Amino acid sequence: MADPHAKGHPYHLVDPSPWPVVGALSALVLAGGAIMFMHGATWLVLAAGLLMVLFTMFMWWRDVLKEAEVQGHHSPAVQIGLRYGMVMFIASEVMFFVAWFWAYFNAALFPEVHTATGGVWPPVGIQTFDPWDLPFLNTLILLTSGTTVTWCHHEIREGNRDKAIFALWLTVLLGATFTAVQAYEYSHAAFGFREGIYGSTFFMATGFHGFHVLIGTVFLSVCLWRLYQGHFKPDRHFGFEAAAWYWHFVDVVWLFLFCGIYWWGQ
Repeated sequence: MADPHAKGHPYHLVDPSPWPVVGALSALVLAGGAIMFMHGATWLVLAAGLLMVLFTMFMWWRDVLKEAEVQGHHSPAVQIGLRYGMVMFIASEVMFFVAWFWAYFNAALFPEVHTATGGVWPPVGIQTFDPWDLPFLNTLILLTSGTTVTWCHHEIREGNRDKAIFALWLTVLLGATFTAVQAYEYSHAAFGFREGIYGSTFFMATGFHGFHVLIGTVFLSVCLWRLYQGHFKPDRHFGFEAAAWYWHFVDVVWLFLFCGIYWWGQ
C-alpha cells in the first residue's frame, strides 16, 4: 500500500518556526533602542536588541543548515526558490544604497540650493579624503577579494576542497583588512558625522557599506567553517553561492562609492 504520508512533490514545507516573530520583535527592540540612544538614553536597550537579533540569526540559520545537510530538504526545486529569494534580497539592498546616493548627489549636484554648503561642493571648510590614498588601496583590496571568492567557487565546482579553503581564507583576510583600513581612515577624517550635510551623507553611505563588508566577512567565515565540515559539493553549494553573490554586490557598491563620492565628489 502507498504511504499516506509520502511527499508527492519536490518542495519543502517548512515546519512551524518561532524565528520570524522573534526576529520581528528583536528588530523592533533594536530600532527602538537605537532611537532612544540617539536621543541621549542609555545604550542598554540598543545592546539588548542587537543581542536578540544576533541570537535569532544564529538559531534561524542553524535550522536552515539542518534542513539542508541533515534532513536533505533542499531539492533542486527548493534551491531555485532560495536563489530567487537571494536575488530579491540583493535587489532590496540596491535600493537601500540608492537612497544614500540620492541624498549625496542631491546636495552635490545642486549646492546652491543648500545654504549650509556655501553654494559649492564640497562645502566650505570640508577637507575631503585623497581618493588615490587609502580609498584606492581599499579598492584594490576589495577587487582582489572578489577574484579570490570567484577562485574559491571554481575550486568547489571542480571538487578541489583544499584549494577552495585556501582561496576562501584569502577572501576572509582581505575582507578583514578592508575593514581595518576603513577604520583607520575614519579615525583620521578631517570632518565629523555632525559637521553638515557632507559629513552625514559621506559617513552614512560609506559606513553602511563598511557594515555590509563586515556582514559579508562573517558570512564567508561561516562558509569557510562549512568547507572544513565538507558541506559543499560540486553540484550542491548554494550557501556559498549566496555568500559570493553578496560579496560581489558589496564590490560593485564600493566601485560606485569610490568613483562617485571619493573621486568625483572631491
